[in-house]
Amino acid sequence: MSRVSRLLLVALLGGWTWAAQALSLRDDSGRELKLAAPAQRIVSLLPSLTESVCALGGCARLVGVDRYSNWPPEVKKLPQLGGLEDAQIETIVALRPDVVLASSSARALERLEALGIQVLRLRSERHADVQRSLQRLAELLGMPERAAPVWARIQQQLQTASARVPAHLRGQRVYFEIGSQYAAGQSSFIGETLSQMGLRNIVPAELGPFPQLNPEFVVRERPGLLMGPAREREGMARRPGWSTLPALQQGRLCSFAAEPYEVLVRPGPRLGEAASLLADCLEKLP
Repeated sequence: MSRVSRLLLVALLGGWTWAAQALSLRDDSGRELKLAAPAQRIVSLLPSLTESVCALGGCARLVGVDRYSNWPPEVKKLPQLGGLEDAQIETIVALRPDVVLASSSARALERLEALGIQVLRLRSERHADVQRSLQRLAELLGMPERAAPVWARIQQQLQTASARVPAHLRGQRVYFEIGSQYAAGQSSFIGETLSQMGLRNIVPAELGPFPQLNPEFVVRERPGLLMGPAREREGMARRPGWSTLPALQQGRLCSFAAEPYEVLVRPGPRLGEAASLLADCLEKLP
């Protein structure tokens, strides 16, 4: 083979290598993201996406995170860049990210895109969203094969936690409070976990994943189980009519301190761990 032929072959092979590494991803807002190669510099503006990147083995590629990302511990050392609505645009641009990860509902990042920064928006409402996001992120990292084992581990943890739910609590009607007057409905990832664990959510799917509720709604529905953040525990019984709820009268209340509560409300790779936390509480209830 002549020198010219060898150079031509190298050039062609190099081109094929580039083509094999090039990425084209469509996010959950319908936008198409194109990268010449797997992302090496990533900014995450959502804790669940931060956790997902790390669970897939890409933690070292994060160059900045939102103010709430705190797991795994090493991400606390990264620059904190605000949140979805008050992102530090100039600082993000200065970090030269290949991509910024955000919620599909984020509307305040169009300026980033106008400055040439690609934004991957991912939905995080249901279990299927978590599974799809893991696959998209694994592709973004150039390691698509890593998504399936992470999801399989989550599923196994969910099954193990479900098997631990005491028989006398299966079928109980449950209210899971996200914050004052907000709840996790049947169609949310939390609602799906509760359903898999044999519990019945008092908030129907048609109200959406995380509806704002009038406290009287809960009084009318009379749940046999209450779940929520520990900071709301003392005040629940003082809400009008709530002292009559079967859950409070029978002492069936699961309240979670800040750290475990974060695990429960983040739709990411710790879904299985969240189910285990729920089972821990349910095993102790009368």
